[in-house]
Amino acid sequence: MISYLDFEKPVAALEERITQLRSVNALHDVDVASEIGRLENKSAELLASTYASLTPWQKTQVARHPQRPHFRDYVAHAFTDFMPLGGDRLYGDDLAIMGGFARLNGQRVMLIGHEKGNDTKTRIAHNFGMGKPEGYRKAIRLMELAGRFGLPVVTLVDTSGAFPGIEAEERGQAEAIARSTEACLAIGVPMVAAVVGEGGSGGAVALAAANRVLMFEHAVYSVISPEGCASILWRTSEKAADAAQAMKVTAQDLKRLNVIDRIVKEPLGGAHRDPAAAARMLGEALGEEIANLGAKSPSELISEREERFLAIGG
Repeated sequence: MISYLDFEKPVAALEERITQLRSVNALHDVDVASEIGRLENKSAELLASTYASLTPWQKTQVARHPQRPHFRDYVAHAFTDFMPLGGDRLYGDDLAIMGGFARLNGQRVMLIGHEKGNDTKTRIAHNFGMGKPEGYRKAIRLMELAGRFGLPVVTLVDTSGAFPGIEAEERGQAEAIARSTEACLAIGVPMVAAVVGEGGSGGAVALAAANRVLMFEHAVYSVISPEGCASILWRTSEKAADAAQAMKVTAQDLKRLNVIDRIVKEPLGGAHRDPAAAARMLGEALGEEIANLGAKSPSELISEREERFLAIGG
């Protein structure tokens, strides 16, 4: 059952009415097929028009939807032969950042990404996708391993930001994020990153300093959350919608600003309505980008990557 966001209430009302009519039809053998069909068409049209004109704050809500697919869902529907690898060989294993060998359309790749979890138990286990130093050091280890084996690197970015707890700071959070970003820029193999939900702050950039950066059409990518920005500028998080508008957090804005390279379509109503279809769309886009980078030499890939990021804001 889909959880509806506040701006989807008109759609939710129509869907509820359709459910009621189906119940009447089943219980009393009343022919209401034509009315159900009319309401289904109306619901689809309303959903399409709603999602065609989402505000940046509404897109932020979609990116955070509790049923939005995460790393494990994309592994299940877009990749095959996933072999998870754990640990940073320094401290421990961080389940907020997962990775390992996988195949994308038959091609072996190194897959790394944030995992938020999909219920209370798994969200706690994966720390809501907020990576700790050992998570970013694990990512570094896997990127270096990919470089040694000549495997393309694919990263799936979905985090509100790196974990800000005291223990993370004690273990060198900032240094780990910086070195992960450095590792992205230094590897001599193709690297493609995709922002699939939230791309928050340095915790996102540490896995997204790639040759090509993709974004789902309802994902968001920013240096700070809209609530955090509003708290700084207006001293209240209630101005989050205004902050989201000003910050240009959407895929459409970031494509115009050349921060990202490609927008990946989502199923109508967001990826959470059809995770399998969303994963297939993402897999096709990732495969195309990797193929386009395949003929480049290591020096060309590194140079192109550096130039790409130095040009942002120019």
